[in-house]
Amino acid sequence: MKSFLKEFKEFISKGDVMSMAVGIIIGGAFTAIITSIVNDLIGPIIGMICGGIDFSGLAIQVGDASLMVGNFIQAVINFLITALVLFCILKTFNKAKEKMDALKKKEEEKAVEEAPAADIVLLTEIRDLLKNQK
Repeated sequence: MKSFLKEFKEFISKGDVMSMAVGIIIGGAFTAIITSIVNDLIGPIIGMICGGIDFSGLAIQVGDASLMVGNFIQAVINFLITALVLFCILKTFNKAKEKMDALKKKEEEKAVEEAPAADIVLLTEIRDLLKNQK
């Protein structure tokens, strides 16, 4: 039992688990943003384009039971809209990240190119000082 608890303690204290926990919490908060974009911005625009069609009231009667097919259709539509919005946000984020990485790489390459020139000047000065000491 002690080894199990020790293994669990090691597992839970690893950075991967903590990173995953932070990701889940941030994901929960991000869900509210995506939901608002879909429900408050994209949804009404699509509603205007489609003439305000709402499938949630569509049902099939089977005896005394009501199959709420419309709710399922509406859920699928909401999922697709949410996935599209999330895809666009991530695509934009990744594009910006690529540009930032390329800019950072350029700056690093420029610094590497400039560094040898400064090193050469310094080495030349050291050489000249050593020559003068003899």
